[in-house]
Amino acid sequence: MDPLIWLYLALVAAVAALFLAGMYARQVNAASPGNATMVELMGAIREGAMAFIKREYTAVAVFVAILTALILIFLDWGRPWGAIAYVFGAALSASAGFIGMRIATAANARTAEAARLGGVNQALPLAFRGGAVMGFTVAGLGLLALAGGYWLFVEVLEVDQPYNVLTAIGLGGSSIALFSRVGGGIYTKAADIGADLVGKVEAGLPEDDPRNAAVIADAVGDNVGDVAGMGADLFESYVGSLVAPIVFASFAFAGRDFLPQALLYPLMIATVGMAGSIIGSFFVKPGKGSLARALHMGTWVAMGVTVVGVAIFTPLLFNDAGGVDNVMGLFYSVVIGLAVGYTIGFISELFTSDHHKVVKEVARQAQTGPATVALAGISEGMKSAAFSVIVVAFGMLGAFWGGELAFEGGGIYGIAVAAIGVLSTLGITVSVDAYGPIADNAGGIAEMAHLPPEVREATDALDSLGNTTAAVAKGFAIASAAVTALALFFTFREAVGAENLPTIDILDISTTVGLFLGAMFPYLFAAMTIQAVGRAANEMIEEVRRQFREIPGLLEGKEGVKPDSARAVDISTRSALREMLIPGAMAVALPLIVGFISVRALGGLLAGALISGFLLAIFMANAGGAWDNAKKFIEAGAYGGKGSDAHHAAVVGDTIGDPFKDTSGPAMNIVIKVMTIVSLIFASAFI
Repeated sequence: MDPLIWLYLALVAAVAALFLAGMYARQVNAASPGNATMVELMGAIREGAMAFIKREYTAVAVFVAILTALILIFLDWGRPWGAIAYVFGAALSASAGFIGMRIATAANARTAEAARLGGVNQALPLAFRGGAVMGFTVAGLGLLALAGGYWLFVEVLEVDQPYNVLTAIGLGGSSIALFSRVGGGIYTKAADIGADLVGKVEAGLPEDDPRNAAVIADAVGDNVGDVAGMGADLFESYVGSLVAPIVFASFAFAGRDFLPQALLYPLMIATVGMAGSIIGSFFVKPGKGSLARALHMGTWVAMGVTVVGVAIFTPLLFNDAGGVDNVMGLFYSVVIGLAVGYTIGFISELFTSDHHKVVKEVARQAQTGPATVALAGISEGMKSAAFSVIVVAFGMLGAFWGGELAFEGGGIYGIAVAAIGVLSTLGITVSVDAYGPIADNAGGIAEMAHLPPEVREATDALDSLGNTTAAVAKGFAIASAAVTALALFFTFREAVGAENLPTIDILDISTTVGLFLGAMFPYLFAAMTIQAVGRAANEMIEEVRRQFREIPGLLEGKEGVKPDSARAVDISTRSALREMLIPGAMAVALPLIVGFISVRALGGLLAGALISGFLLAIFMANAGGAWDNAKKFIEAGAYGGKGSDAHHAAVVGDTIGDPFKDTSGPAMNIVIKVMTIVSLIFASAFI
């Protein structure tokens, strides 16, 4: 089989995914948005979200311009194609988040109206289709970026060092993802904490009460953080996982007979996975089973199609290539990656779903106050990190074995294609994740529009499941980040040459210093972003208190009296844009500074950041998810229900977990990849 066939099939698969996203977008827009109040609320949320993302992208554009200039100045191959590829990747990453958010802000009121008309059975498909627009836009644009870049830079233009140019596409996606995750995460959690602590705990108001000025800002935050930010994040993860084996193969397998096949094998995996995701999306519909089963069915079908497709096409692709021992070893690596991703997701579900004992135990601890619920969440998050690391470690061993089985020196390549296996079904994975913020927004609109209680019950059921699916998707993203960063690290070593970085030797003082700095940075980054959320939340809390105090009749619910929601939106916007710049810039600047001083220190830095960042990301994501669903478990009636002392304690735990799971945790997987890919891009300048 001519390997170039998979380049063109990948382009077809990317276009098919974008077509499906367009079809789902039309179906969402065709649904009824409800009454005039619901339409007004939907418009306010969209207006706030669009205003923020325009200001955010304007600020990030300055950073993109600076990094473009550095590529042009320091890298011979960056003039001009590397710089163009970098901007291209950044533009597509921004587009993925923007498009997904546009539809998400249209689907929220429509989901609430569907819940009013037909309960969860009618609301679930609509919310999922809204999420699927994001899922297949992210996957489609990501595959289009790599396949289109390969076709243009390798096949058509035949540029100098084309695989480095492809890496620049990944760096562009990473740049947008880093700031979108941090900025969006700060925005949404400042509003969420302000709304919860003042509204629920101090004023005793229900969730999403229209008297609370922070409620609209919170709804906006769900979109800018959990939709736009998450979309840019997983675009970057997907592109990074495709880049790593291609660039590694270009260095490690130069001159070997199977090089053309090794270069295009990642696109084959992605194409088959995209087909599986498209097919799987049609299986997400409510039936006789639980809501979770309805959502998981699409993932299971996508995984099954992917496994069968890779098993069939792997030997066909390599059948004419020399130097291959047992090509099915690569199939084993891909399947191991897929299994690792699913298992990490399952672990996240065990620790964050209120159907399992962990969340119920955290909720039980809330009966004795905020301190015990905080301790329970921290300990369970740490425990989940231990289990996740064990799964990833053995997965890496298995993937390495599969690569070595395929051909001599193929172990790292096996790990790299395993990373694609983790994200091969990205379209359906993101769809299931992005549905959550839509359901959350729908619940808020139902409350603010005073819809019947059974509507809020239906949206709460969707939202609770959405918290779990979000945790599962974060597990996928973090697992892929660890595996992809490892593959990129070995690629970096190939790029700088064995004579400059022969091994990571902790007896070498430069390496040891780098290890300590690298292990330190994720903690510093997490501290800075959590503090940023705290400062922004403090402003929001004071503003909500001021409005309750100074606007006559607001707290009493006097007819015609409304909060100044625009002021709350502006506070979150200004705080997020101000606070996101320094942590994001440090993640890019640190490897550059260390790299120009010592390549060996940089090797240690990347290794230390990879290990500590992965552990911290899993811990924070799952601890935050456990606190969130423990609160919802109590709100559903356990341990006294809403307004009880246990509920107040659980709200405090949830507010601690907010920046954990939605700001610092999800940004961590971007940080470890950004540091590695920046090092790879500038490798030639360091030696």
